Amino acid sequence: MRLIHPASSDDVDLSQVYAYPDRPCVRVNMVASADGGTWLKGLSGGLSGGGDRQIFGVLRGLADVIVAGAATVRTEGYGPARPRKSWHPLREGRTAVPPVAVITRRLDLDLTSPLFTEAEPYARTIIITCGAAPPERRREAAGYAEVIVAGGERVDMALAVKELGDRGLSRVLCEGGSKINGQLAAADLIGDLCLTVSPILIGGDASRILNGPAALTQLRLVHVLEDEGFLFTRYTRES
Repeated sequence: MRLIHPASSDDVDLSQVYAYPDRPCVRVNMVASADGGTWLKGLSGGLSGGGDRQIFGVLRGLADVIVAGAATVRTEGYGPARPRKSWHPLREGRTAVPPVAVITRRLDLDLTSPLFTEAEPYARTIIITCGAAPPERRREAAGYAEVIVAGGERVDMALAVKELGDRGLSRVLCEGGSKINGQLAAADLIGDLCLTVSPILIGGDASRILNGPAALTQLRLVHVLEDEGFLFTRYTRES
């Protein structure tokens, strides 16, 4: 893997080039084909490669919390984050792994899956839902996860991020899907975008990285890395 912008270098410290800013930040990490599609045969993994998986691990190690929508959790078969030796220097002074937080309005989750039953006690899975969620299902979920109610009829993303920050989880890594990303953009919450561009054309009806109402966020390109034809970009929002 090599850095090709803003300078050229074959010596890249991923933990440095992807370090969070010294303030609370919502970071979105996505992979897309060269024509902008975010899944292949229904899964993002078909667009990925070795370098992308390496960066994916570093981003998780740097984060305080990993956020994903319920559809992404179900489709991608999410489990809890697992401790990695390489994360030790990244997580000094913090828990060995970040918790996963699931955004869901209807609480249509398999509460007996490893995401809930195998999470470490210090990184218990978080469910972020809203007041409109079925009360009985909400009480049941509280037996398997920490439940945060953020919003009335639907999840209020600004309130959800605030609730995470109040728990000391201010470095947020959102892994999608595109509807969750769209809601974050509509709420003007995205501070950092890490986008992998896969050297493949897929056509079809795959979603873009944002699926939601029109939202304008001005970004500044921080860096571009390259590995085996994949481009790894990082953008931060303009001040």
